Amino acid sequence: MNALGADDLTALRDTIARFVRERVVPHLVEWDEAGTFPRSLYEEAAAAGILQVGLPEEYGGFGHWAYRAIVFHEFGRAAAGGVWASLATVTIGAPPIALYGSQDLKQRVLPDVLAGRRIIALGVTEPGGGSDVAALRTTARRDGDHYVVNGAKTFITSGIRADWVTTAVRTGGRGQRGVSLLVIPTRTPGFSATPLKKMGWWPSDTATLHFDDCRVPVGNLVGRENEGLKLIFENFNGERLNIGAGALGAAECCLADAVAYARERSTFGRRLIEHQVIRHKLVDMAMNINGCRAVLDVLLDRLVAGESPVAEICMFKNQATLCMEHCAREAVQIFGGAGFMRGVNVERIYREVRVNAIGGGAEEIMRDLAAKQMGW
Repeated sequence: MNALGADDLTALRDTIARFVRERVVPHLVEWDEAGTFPRSLYEEAAAAGILQVGLPEEYGGFGHWAYRAIVFHEFGRAAAGGVWASLATVTIGAPPIALYGSQDLKQRVLPDVLAGRRIIALGVTEPGGGSDVAALRTTARRDGDHYVVNGAKTFITSGIRADWVTTAVRTGGRGQRGVSLLVIPTRTPGFSATPLKKMGWWPSDTATLHFDDCRVPVGNLVGRENEGLKLIFENFNGERLNIGAGALGAAECCLADAVAYARERSTFGRRLIEHQVIRHKLVDMAMNINGCRAVLDVLLDRLVAGESPVAEICMFKNQATLCMEHCAREAVQIFGGAGFMRGVNVERIYREVRVNAIGGGAEEIMRDLAAKQMGW
């Protein structure tokens, strides 16, 4: 995937911002309360060129995969993380296929997914374990030209709507070896999904997936059998960068809304922003945001240049999600009682803090992985 010039990046950001402003923001409260959004939005996002960032050009994709962070950032700035969470499962379910799938598998899956006609999800986390991917128990036993899959996945974004699930399965022995990636069609007999209710990201469907003797063609294997764990870990780098970018955008939304509210709201005969303690809160938010934004810019440059700064991505995810947490807290505090009311951006973002801090690798895992990458 090629780097984009400055003008192209500006055009991409403008396209995303316009799509979010016109097609998402007017419906955010409605979709939040409904707990869903129209499936047609996938095709609209694809038509706008948003789903294809960083995926193969022969299937309509363009640009380096790191540029997906720009999409996450723009949705975060609009407090639309819950909508993008489901639209964005293409960014975690499709890349392993694009990089390591057979030509036949790519042709069967990618065109429809990148056009928004079909939805793809990633199934890694299991009911009995979270970040310990190597301990997964969902099995795929070879039986002729098929694998027979049994087990379960949970907390799977787009799990209800998905047509395909790029699934981590155990094809060999225990431990890190023996894990494979298998693309499972949700129409397969024996597959079922149970919806889950969540603290945040209400418009995004989340599910527990069940596999009961699901027969999946061997041709749906991604990469080599028993070598899927390294593909999963590689995929995590993009997911973590994107989560951090989305969290940064949400923090920026909190600051912008808090400033606007502080200029309008009056207490004790003065506007809120005229109180020193409020100005200090806003400055602290801005300092935190500026630091995260600088790190993201550097990371994008390094990734496009071909580097693989795994430790720095881990630290950025933590830095950005902690920034989001700080800014959401302070923004709600500045809003006071109004910040506790549904339908306000800062209230929605406050509910979404923890999923960003946990998803893609919890803070504790990120710190430990960063330390190991740096030889500590």
